[in-house]
Amino acid sequence: MIKMSVMIKVGMADLNVCEYPNSITTLGLGSCVGVALYDPVTKCGGLAHVMLPDSTAIRNNANIAKFADTGIVELVKRMEKKGASKIRMVAKIAGGAQMFAFSNSTDLVRVGERNVEACKKKLRELGIRIVAEDTGLNYGRTVEFYTETGMMTIKAVGKELKEI
Repeated sequence: MIKMSVMIKVGMADLNVCEYPNSITTLGLGSCVGVALYDPVTKCGGLAHVMLPDSTAIRNNANIAKFADTGIVELVKRMEKKGASKIRMVAKIAGGAQMFAFSNSTDLVRVGERNVEACKKKLRELGIRIVAEDTGLNYGRTVEFYTETGMMTIKAVGKELKEI
């Protein structure tokens, strides 16, 4: 019997996990960062659409998927429940763009850069190696992550399809 694959959608400030043959996608990463985790042995993958770097800086922080510090930890937990092992996990990240040009580079404006830094910091703390990234610059991205191979495709308007 042939297993049909499904493309699972992850919304903004959301996360989900899936196993082969399914894939996972998130649309419209501007200053947000898409963090894909993958266990190549179990072919289990997860994707978080991180909006903000730090849950402790915000009062209304009940949505743990919204933040780098809490969303990545939750993604690891959910993958482990599916049989993935943290010591085998690798990460790919995309997004974190500077979507608007301003003359003063305040922290409020640098949210994309701060999101990327926060994701890298949390992954380092968890001992998860980043094997590829496509971050920064000034354009939005849509990503698809394939559990069969661990490949992430990045689509952006006016750009060639990128695979990392």
